Formats: sequence, structure tokens, C-alpha cells
Amino acid sequence: MEVIGKIKVINAEQQVSASFRKRELVVATEEQYPQFISINFVQDNCDLLNTYKVGENVKVGINLRGREWVNPQGETKYFNDIQGWRIEKLEANNATVKDEPIGVQPLAVESEDPDLPF
Repeated sequence: MEVIGKIKVINAEQQVSASFRKRELVVATEEQYPQFISINFVQDNCDLLNTYKVGENVKVGINLRGREWVNPQGETKYFNDIQGWRIEKLEANNATVKDEPIGVQPLAVESEDPDLPF
């Protein structure tokens, strides 16, 4: 999956534990109703963000991750995470895919009768 948009935020790297680090990137999609997508880069992928700046148009390769957690009261909770694994700069004129929502392909509607109103 991919997210295309403009970099809104690049946070500093966080050392979560001795063996785990992460870095957050926020991409603003350029649609009628812009979405601000928070994407986490983990471990060695944190370094991929070093050459990027706020305001640049990018295409980010992502994976959706989910996990289950049972709290001390025995309730099961579910969490989702968007993890980035690739990022590339786009020229302003290459970001024309901005009108289509993430992960949604337009439907091709074929009609046998061209006079139908739908």
C-alpha cells in the first residue's frame, strides 16, 4: 500500500528501549478533504527520513499492523499501526494521484443503454 501527500511533520527519533527505536512521519494527503496520516518508521527504517524536509511531496510505502492486548481487567483491546518501509520524493507535477482516496480504485461503470440516467 502507498500514501501520497506532503510531509507535514517529521518527529525526532525515539529510543523506546535498548533494542527498539521509532520515528513518526505525518503526511497530509491532497484530496478534497485532506487526511493527516501518521506513519511510524521503526529500527533501521528510521534512517530513511534523514534526507526529507517538511513540505516535500512524497510517496510512502506502508504496511498495516494490528495487535491484540488483554488489560489487567481481562478486557481485550485492539490497536492498529501504520508502518513505513519505503519513501520517495515526488516532483510537484508527479503527485497527480491526489484525487483518489488511499487504497480505493475508481469503479468502471458500463451501461448497455447510453440514455439511462445512472
